[in-house]
Amino acid sequence: MTRVSRQASVSAEAEGWFLQRGLPSALTTRGRWRRLWARSAPVLAAYATFQSCGIPIYALTGTGNIQIEGPPTTTEWVVLGIVAAAIPLSFLVGWLVPRLLRGRARAVAGMAAALVILVAGYLNSGPGTLPQSAIVIAVVLLLTGLGVGSVLGWAVRITLTHVAAVGGLAVRALPIVLLTALVFFNTYVWLMAATISGERLVLAMVFLIGIAASFVVSASVERVRPMLRSTQVLPADAEMLADTPFAGLADPENAATLRLSRVERSNVVFVLATSQLVQISVVAAVTAGIYLVLGLIVLTPELLKEWTHVSRSEAVVMGWTLPVPDSLIHMSLFLGALTFMYVSARAVGDGDYRSMFLDPRVDDLRVALIARSRYRNVDAHDSGS
Repeated sequence: MTRVSRQASVSAEAEGWFLQRGLPSALTTRGRWRRLWARSAPVLAAYATFQSCGIPIYALTGTGNIQIEGPPTTTEWVVLGIVAAAIPLSFLVGWLVPRLLRGRARAVAGMAAALVILVAGYLNSGPGTLPQSAIVIAVVLLLTGLGVGSVLGWAVRITLTHVAAVGGLAVRALPIVLLTALVFFNTYVWLMAATISGERLVLAMVFLIGIAASFVVSASVERVRPMLRSTQVLPADAEMLADTPFAGLADPENAATLRLSRVERSNVVFVLATSQLVQISVVAAVTAGIYLVLGLIVLTPELLKEWTHVSRSEAVVMGWTLPVPDSLIHMSLFLGALTFMYVSARAVGDGDYRSMFLDPRVDDLRVALIARSRYRNVDAHDSGS
């Protein structure tokens, strides 16, 4: 292997190391825009799988709409099974792609997934959806190049590998679950859920979640501020880099090299805040799911009419007509937003949560910033030589 190919291999490993940790700003501009198809393959494959699930639904129903009157037939059960499996199957495919494929094979998989997205959109809704599908593919590639996909993927992986912390948050959320139970059985709130439009509901949720997210972001800024001002290399930090592409690299002699740009400081805060917000979102989603299932159990047509003064028992979600009252979906989403606000406040002020989840993440980020300094130091020497 030539010296140039060895450097390219080490550079690819180093860039992948930073991307795995949600720090794309540590890369050079050229590094962030390399291998876009390979890096976008998991998301494109997941979306292609979701789109492909619509093909058998369209073939079975002829329209793509799910309208069930009375006991479901065998065909309708199959359609409902496909709907239920669409999202889990999409996540599974997106999870398998980076674990089974490497390098060019993953890039080919990304291009193939983009083609499937276009074909599935055409088969499901006709040629009018081709521009929309192309825009989705372009947005995924753009966000990958900007590094947003790296941060979100890191946050999801952290959430999945720290289920205990999510469980702890869920336990701390029990008081709000009990409180929102009173809201769930409140007739006036049901009237609001039945009459409010989807657009207004989204605005209300964005307002509530935005307030809670601002608390989490401000707390994250205060937590990492000392680390952003000065990154001191400790012996334990060097040991944590022992099995990484940066193990044999020297720390820069010039302290100015350690200084972070504004974009890099924002990236560090974004990583820390996003990892917390993803965890909180999981708890809120679980709470919303609990109330959705509870509503399906207790909400009879007679009770629905008594609470909402309407008897509509279906909803249109992403173009699919589902046998679920839209008021129940609105209510579940609203209670999920309330849970998000409560858990955000608890996460910011809970010392046990900080020691269990936040402090280890801050330590990981400090080590990653040391690796970034070594990486940039080598890149500066290569550019100068």
